[in-house]
Amino acid sequence: MLKHHGEILVPHKHDFYLVVLFTQGSGVHEIDFVRYEIQPGALFVLSPGQSHFWQPSADAEGLILFHSREFYDLAFADHSLADFSFYSSLTRSSMVQLVAPLLEEVYQLMSLVLREYSGQGLWRHRKIQMLLGILYTNLARVCSPSVDSGWRIGRYAAHLTELERLINVHYKAHKSAGVYAEMLNLTVRHLNRVVREQLNKSTTELIMERVVLEAKRLLVNSLDVGLTEVAEQLGFDDYAYFSRIFKKYTGVSPSTFAQQYKSSYYR
Repeated sequence: MLKHHGEILVPHKHDFYLVVLFTQGSGVHEIDFVRYEIQPGALFVLSPGQSHFWQPSADAEGLILFHSREFYDLAFADHSLADFSFYSSLTRSSMVQLVAPLLEEVYQLMSLVLREYSGQGLWRHRKIQMLLGILYTNLARVCSPSVDSGWRIGRYAAHLTELERLINVHYKAHKSAGVYAEMLNLTVRHLNRVVREQLNKSTTELIMERVVLEAKRLLVNSLDVGLTEVAEQLGFDDYAYFSRIFKKYTGVSPSTFAQQYKSSYYR
């Protein structure tokens, strides 16, 4: 059950995967600086490192589960958490609005996980892993694009998924579209076409948006880290250049963003 509302009223991040289902109540849940409305049937999925906080109403209720990547991936040889679009995509929404009958099924699955975790049944960890597999399969059906969307769209989506994975791994060291095109064995022109048709933006924009997102996380969650150190952690030798990039994508400088954001939540 959802408890300790007041403990998560300021931005923070976790090193585990998190699923939250609200069954009643209202309020706001902010994830990576995007605000979502809390309402019955709202399900939120967060990957390690994402920044979030919430302001639920006093009557908010629901279920929360969290686990490590290893706990899930060790149970399945044919896929991993990274294969699910709701955990791998840089452009996905972190919220899914569930309706009946899927809402009831997801609630029952999460309730069974809680029951197994709280009990001492034989092979309970194995059962929890299987329940998670069913839960994520159900979510994948509502979050993933149709499998019959056409060969080119399917191939473009596959390229984009791999590009996003590579950006997540290499964005601190590599910020050139050409580097990622080479990793994917594509021309820069073709890679830009893929990203443009899928997301209506350029490859460089996608890379820099990931850099800026991480910059925001560091500025908000690392209270003792200086601005120059943030730039260095993201692979920038020149703070002025980092500041220009940040302002281009946010409209404000890193220092202004940090001051405005922290003054809103750390009072």
